[in-house]
Amino acid sequence: MIYPRYKIHQLSSKPGEPLFDTLHKASNLLRRMIMTPSIVLVWVFGIAMVVSNSALLSTGWLQAKLVLVLVLSGVHGWFVTLGKRIDAGDTTIDAKRMRLLNEVPFLLLIGIVILVVVRPF
Repeated sequence: MIYPRYKIHQLSSKPGEPLFDTLHKASNLLRRMIMTPSIVLVWVFGIAMVVSNSALLSTGWLQAKLVLVLVLSGVHGWFVTLGKRIDAGDTTIDAKRMRLLNEVPFLLLIGIVILVVVRPF
């Protein structure tokens, strides 16, 4: 996910500096144009899939996938909240921690794709 990377670099500057303002605008555009519509579409298509075939809910792979999607949605919300704190000038957020957390969505997506393609249970 690129959003946390924007915020990591934004933390290296102060509000009012050109880098801070540029990354603030770019990250907000990314969130509004790509991230939020994507998570909404994930839920719309997921609900539509379950409504069209409710027997899928009894499969283990879909239940596991739903758990991962719920966690991914929570991570999305947490990143947005954290981004808004950074935009407001909160510098207490650790950039090293952000670098580690940047990998969480990627790992969740790997698990989701494996569950959908392999359907292990």
